[in-house]
Amino acid sequence: MLLSLMELKLLGSKSVSASSIFQNGGTTSSSFRHGVSIRFSPQLCSCRGVFPRVSENAYLCKIGIGSSDQENLVKGDYVYRINEVNGAGSSIFSRNLRVLGFFDDEYDGVVVDPKRLPSDPKAFASILRFSLIHWRRMNKKGIWLKLPLENAELVPIAVKEGFKYHHAEPEYLMLTYWIPDGPCVLPGNATHQVGVGGFVINDNNEVLVVQEKYCNPAFAGLWKLPTGFIDESEEIFKGAVREVKEETGVDTEFVEVIAFRHAHNVAFQKSDLFFICMLKPLSTEIKVDDLEIKGAKWMPFMEFVKQPLIQGDCMFKKVIDICIARLRKRYCGLYPHQLVSAFDGQTSSLYYNDSDTQDTNCIGN
Repeated sequence: MLLSLMELKLLGSKSVSASSIFQNGGTTSSSFRHGVSIRFSPQLCSCRGVFPRVSENAYLCKIGIGSSDQENLVKGDYVYRINEVNGAGSSIFSRNLRVLGFFDDEYDGVVVDPKRLPSDPKAFASILRFSLIHWRRMNKKGIWLKLPLENAELVPIAVKEGFKYHHAEPEYLMLTYWIPDGPCVLPGNATHQVGVGGFVINDNNEVLVVQEKYCNPAFAGLWKLPTGFIDESEEIFKGAVREVKEETGVDTEFVEVIAFRHAHNVAFQKSDLFFICMLKPLSTEIKVDDLEIKGAKWMPFMEFVKQPLIQGDCMFKKVIDICIARLRKRYCGLYPHQLVSAFDGQTSSLYYNDSDTQDTNCIGN
């Protein structure tokens, strides 16, 4: 299979000497910069005899390529320029012919090893181009390229080669490249943020509420439930307990999820899942988080409910109605059950209503 014009362009115009490849018989080696070794043998080289011309004084030759950090040869067609009639001045269109270190994923794609990236941008550019050619000829599909913060100078090089931003974390940027023709079917970036709110009520029928330091001016003066975002790899029920502790200093025990809200285009066009959790107080002393919270207190339940902002908002009002139904034992929420799935072999939380294991007073007679 001949290289396409695009592949020829990707290989670049710079060259290194490969005049020894036209020796007859035996195995010939030609060492290149960056520690790359090209090995030629009668079994792998088809340069002897008639071979196709791709441009003026340029010919196509099939060889096997190996490098100092790879055990297997990378077989393929490469272009040689013949500067003299006897081939003494021949050269190859690339100064670095090794593939980026990578792992195969389970979807016939490639995950580039971020620990084996070239530190030199010029070397990265040439190796990346050659790697794309190699992966295309291997019929690979999606390419995942994780560039750590210390390799930020490689980002524009990857983008120039056609990579797209996927997502970013404080320590790295993830880029992707889709090889096959047709629509890309790689999974997109995370589409949701997840928040929790803690409904904590004590034996005196008082609700634990807070006022935030930084909020929409329309909500100034509102006493609300403690809320926040769950951390990465954190369970919903653990996140609710943690947020209440951080904002108010009150220790709690998770009871159940009583409702959740699903909203869209909330922050940076992301969707939002917000879980309202009923918690049982284990302590009463309040220690306000001065960084985020203006004030916190135990507020009589009916005083909390009668706040104008709650009465005037159908969402807030419905949440309160659900909480009242739960307190009156007319409603049961969802409780997490730890189960192992055969799909991934990992333990995860499945939230569902199970009257056999939940609070026996969940629903009154």
